[in-house]
Amino acid sequence: MSLQSVRDFFLANQLDIPIIELQVSTATVALAAEAHGVEPGRIAKTLSFRLGDGQVILLVASGDARVDNKKFKAALGKGKMLAPDEVAQLTGHPVGGVCPFGLAQALPIYLDQSLRNFDEVMPAAGAVHTAVRISTAQLAAVTRGLWVDVC
Repeated sequence: MSLQSVRDFFLANQLDIPIIELQVSTATVALAAEAHGVEPGRIAKTLSFRLGDGQVILLVASGDARVDNKKFKAALGKGKMLAPDEVAQLTGHPVGGVCPFGLAQALPIYLDQSLRNFDEVMPAAGAVHTAVRISTAQLAAVTRGLWVDVC
C-alpha cells in the first residue's frame, strides 16, 4: 500500500509531516487545487521519465508548470514520460498519487525551479486522495532533490 510506504518513510526519517486524507480524488492538479482550496501552482506534481540512457527519474514541478522539451533536454538529456503501469511498478504509487516519498526503489529526484514561486507546496502522499503541506526547502532536504530549470 503506497500511502503506508509514505507513512513509513516519514517515520523512518523522523519527519512530523501530517498526511491529509480526503474523501474526494485529488488525482489531477485541478482536482487537488479545488479540494485543498489552493491555486493550481501550489500543487506539486510528480512526473516520471525514462532518460535516453534508460535511467528513470522523478521530476517534481509546480502544478501549473509545463515541461519545456528544449530545457529538459539541455538539463537532463532526452526523456520520455513513463506509461501508467511502469509508474506504479517503479514508484510503488498509482498515477495521481505519485510523490517523491516512500518510493518502491530509490530514484533520482529533480525539483523544477517553478516550485520556488511558493513557500509551501502540496505534493501527493502515495494515494489519489492524499497530500502533504511542505515547504519547498524541506521538500528539497527530505528528497535530496536536485534543482533544475526544465519548465
